[in-house]
Amino acid sequence: MRLKIALAVVALLLLVTAWFVFAWHWSYSEGERAGWVQKFSRKGWICKTWEGEQALVSLPGSSTVEKFNFTVHDEATAQAINKVMGRRVNLHYEEKVGLPTSCFGETRYFVTGVTLVDEISLSPGIVVPVPLSPASAASQ
Repeated sequence: MRLKIALAVVALLLLVTAWFVFAWHWSYSEGERAGWVQKFSRKGWICKTWEGEQALVSLPGSSTVEKFNFTVHDEATAQAINKVMGRRVNLHYEEKVGLPTSCFGETRYFVTGVTLVDEISLSPGIVVPVPLSPASAASQ
């Protein structure tokens, strides 16, 4: 009887572990979001993750702002985001579904890369160049 219970517990632990591995390595979706990172901090009681918020604006001057909340695990990606805070960026993300605890992050969206955007597209063929920041203009 004890052997059956022990085997059942081991089988259950293996099943749970397999689910964690599958959910961590499989992405439900992936894509890009363009906007301005307006909040980014490392937080958590035990499991520390980088959590951020990106303001998504479809047109410059638009009053409607959608917020994209995201999580970052990679320290190099977190440092790259810190360097471009306040500038328009594209964030590449993967959506993970089925991770059962907040220890993996507060959101389902895990950012894996960041790209600085040099111009804002208003419509096909019409773009507005983003002005250089005073610090980068002085160095050129």
